[in-house]
Amino acid sequence: MFDNVCKFLAESFSADFAQWLLGVPITLTELSPSELSLEPIRADALILLESNDTILHIEFQTQPSADIPFRMIDYRLRVYRRFPQKQMHQVVVYLCETQSTQVLQNRFSIPGTHHEFEVIRLWEQPADQFLQNPGLLPFATLSRTSDRALLLQQVAQKIDQIANARVQSNVAASTAVLAGLVLERSLIQRVLRREIMQESVIYQEWRAEALAEGRAEGRAEGRAEGRAEGLQRERDLVVRQLTRRLGSLSPDLTQKILDLPIEAIETLGEALLDFSDPNDLVLWLEQHALHR
Repeated sequence: MFDNVCKFLAESFSADFAQWLLGVPITLTELSPSELSLEPIRADALILLESNDTILHIEFQTQPSADIPFRMIDYRLRVYRRFPQKQMHQVVVYLCETQSTQVLQNRFSIPGTHHEFEVIRLWEQPADQFLQNPGLLPFATLSRTSDRALLLQQVAQKIDQIANARVQSNVAASTAVLAGLVLERSLIQRVLRREIMQESVIYQEWRAEALAEGRAEGRAEGRAEGRAEGLQRERDLVVRQLTRRLGSLSPDLTQKILDLPIEAIETLGEALLDFSDPNDLVLWLEQHALHR
């Protein structure tokens, strides 16, 4: 999911990324990995953008990887074979703070061959540079700060100022996904307005992924314990998900949930992904009671 969001942002806001990584807001277009015969080498995670004389290669990583240096020289040689006249700027962006020394590696060396590339560790970067352009706003909460919650609020204010509704929705949803690497989802949903995010393709993908994970967990537990215990476990799972999202539930609310038929539990398991405070749960239970 994080790969998809970063790729979406880079391709949708290429001028913002060019300003950040190249120092000039030039127009870049997507370069298909198939032009470089890159399918065998994680082409799904590859971001290639090009102008008339420059190719920008970006790799976003949530975790360090020992094979990054080799991948970078391999991509460089493949691009040179196809576009020998073009300059190439390669950047590895690490999203999550780590003590691993692998995030310090910015070169590939073997006897007779040496290749260098740029490495950016987001947690070391000043936040201000990400607050200047809409396409970079989602990365701000991963940058250097003493108060991530306050920084997320600043990002939300910037998002509210975006005039284009579709751009606003996509930036808000992308921010929610990436902020989830360092902040609790309940905080993110309190700060970022859900109604803005709902129209975004990123939000829909994020929601579908979370729903699939919840259903998979419920099905796995049901198979392991038998249908009777599985149904009870699915109810317990929904209660745990609600507790993580909304905080502690009152005994009365908990009992109302446990008394729901399994069909309603499954519907609630999907609906809770959009809850941001306990009142959403109370309203949902009231509406369900009216339709019974």
